[in-house]
Amino acid sequence: MSTRKHIVLAGGGTAGHVNPLLAVAQVIRTLEPDADIAVVGTAVGLEHDLVPQAGFQLETIEKVPFPRKPNMAALRFPAKWKRETAKVRDILTRHEAQVVVGFGGYTSAPVYAAAHRMGIPIAMHEQNARAGMANKLGARWADMIGSAYADTGLRPRRGVSVERVGLPLRPAIAKLASALGRDRAAVRRDAATLLGIDPDRPLVVVTGGSLGAVNVNRAVAGSAKELLQHAQVIHLTGKGKGEEVRSLVSVNAGERALGELGADHTGDGDYRVAEYLERIDLAFACADLVICRSGAGTVSELTALGLPAIYVPLPIGNGEQRFNAQPVVDAHGGLMVADGEFTVDWVRHHVPQLLADPETLAEYGRNAWSYGIRDAAEVMAERVLALIGRQAA
Repeated sequence: MSTRKHIVLAGGGTAGHVNPLLAVAQVIRTLEPDADIAVVGTAVGLEHDLVPQAGFQLETIEKVPFPRKPNMAALRFPAKWKRETAKVRDILTRHEAQVVVGFGGYTSAPVYAAAHRMGIPIAMHEQNARAGMANKLGARWADMIGSAYADTGLRPRRGVSVERVGLPLRPAIAKLASALGRDRAAVRRDAATLLGIDPDRPLVVVTGGSLGAVNVNRAVAGSAKELLQHAQVIHLTGKGKGEEVRSLVSVNAGERALGELGADHTGDGDYRVAEYLERIDLAFACADLVICRSGAGTVSELTALGLPAIYVPLPIGNGEQRFNAQPVVDAHGGLMVADGEFTVDWVRHHVPQLLADPETLAEYGRNAWSYGIRDAAEVMAERVLALIGRQAA
């Protein structure tokens, strides 16, 4: 009898769903090199490129968003749901799935439903402080539920509990967390050399994600003169937003304050502007303070690295980003400021004061590290493989 493991993972659309999925898949592959690992996603999400690049087979279905109001999409939903769940059943049968692992998003819901009807064990992970609809559905049938937060609003079936395992980290962030735990000062020096910045001067990292955050950009760039009196700045503006930030910094602190990133820019000004940084782990390795949005992935990564942050939640939806940052703020691992309150005046009155108080910054960092979890991918992989073992027994 073959002992080869057969695992199907589901999730996609955004990096927040794809990165944790791939982190768990990679640990499973390390533990079970011969395992058949497939991923169910869509042809239009980030998984379309990232999954094959990571060396895993991608099986695609169409997105099946739950209807939220009575319209034509709601009328088409039953037929589309039936069609896509039939595709999933075929995928699970072809791969002889012994367990499915869902990470939320549009593709997870039909996978949960098909696996339940086929009697296949279900593991799932919820990365947000407030669970989405797909995982709320899956929780009714799941045999194992891991989460990044203690209270997600999920209601598991009897006999199953929600376990706070943390967020499975991207390999670069997991590697950095391990290195920081051994020798934070050495890691900082090496990263600073590659970035062309001063390893001995405090550093503020500003990021609003790949698209940037206009309000955050303007408030911080408009405070450049005051910030530079206390620290260097790496400002990752987001696509298409670099020129506005450079202009604001130039007006506020002078053009000579501006600089770029890289080992060949060591003599540049201390306000380094880039639209995007592929190796953001290098910036995090040097950071004394991060100013950012509070997506679940961002919060989990920064706490895993023990980095104090000023979180400025994205002011949309039901306040999901606020819920993501709140437990960290409660643990005194950072601050949270509403987007509407995060102004030039707020930055000028609060951030320089914080940078001038290294003891408080260090305490925030220690508390963030204590709150963070660094082995989520390993724990999830072990739980998934244990479900197969339990089924075989």
